[in-house]
Amino acid sequence: MSREVLLLRLDGPLMSFGDTTVDQRNVTGPAPTLSMLVGLLGNALGYDHADVHRLQRLQDRLCFAVRRDRRGEALIDFQTVDLAQEFLRDSWTTSGIPATRAGGSEARTGTHIRYRHYWADAVFTVALCLEPAREDPTPEALEQALDTPERPLFLGRKSCLPSGPLLLGRVGAPTLRTALLGAPLDRRAQPEAGGFAAWWPRPEEASTAGEAYLRPVVDERDWANQIHVGRRLLWEGRIERSELAVG
Repeated sequence: MSREVLLLRLDGPLMSFGDTTVDQRNVTGPAPTLSMLVGLLGNALGYDHADVHRLQRLQDRLCFAVRRDRRGEALIDFQTVDLAQEFLRDSWTTSGIPATRAGGSEARTGTHIRYRHYWADAVFTVALCLEPAREDPTPEALEQALDTPERPLFLGRKSCLPSGPLLLGRVGAPTLRTALLGAPLDRRAQPEAGGFAAWWPRPEEASTAGEAYLRPVVDERDWANQIHVGRRLLWEGRIERSELAVG
C-alpha cells in the first residue's frame, strides 16, 4: 500500500537537533528529531505554543525517516549573556510582533553561560507522512504550508535559517525508506564510505544491503508542559549509493 510522503531538504549554514541537555551544554543529536520537525511544521501551519492539543496530535501522527546527504562539521558556540540588561527585555517573534521578557528570577541572576552545539554546512533529506492521512492537517495542507509558510521557518533554533525552500515535493511510496531511495541527492552530497547514514522508524524498512541497529532517542515533547518526555527506538543504518534510484 502506498503512502503519501512529503520530501524535505534541510540545508543551512547551521542547524541543531535538540538532544539531552547536561548542565549548560545544549548538545545536538546526529539527525532531525521528532519534536524539532513538529515545531517546524507547526510554524509553517501558523500554530503557536498555545495550540498544545494541535501540536500534540501532529506529533502523535508524524512518522519520518532521514538520509544524511552531507555530514558537515560539528561546531560549539560558547555564549555569555546577562539577561537583566534593559535592551534584552524586548525581542521580536516569528509572528512579527514584539515579545517582552518580564524579568523573572532567572533574568536577575547575572551572566549566563551556554555551550550550544550545531552542525555546520550539513544537508539532510527527510521523508515524512501522517497517520492517519485524512485527518486535518492532511498531507496536502502540510505541502501547502511548507510552500507558503505562515511564519519564518528555522532548523532547530531561530538563528538557524535554511538556505532555501524546504519542500522537495510529495510522492507515493510503500515505505519512508523507499521514498528516500528515490529522493534526489543534494548537489553537495558527500557519501561516507560509499553510502549515507540513515534513520527510519520501523524494522520492515531496514536495509537489505547492510546492518542496522536500534538507537534510543528522547525526542518526544509534552507540548502542554513544554518538556521532553519518553523514550523510543529508531533504526539507524545506511543507504548505499547503489540503492539510490537517482544521483
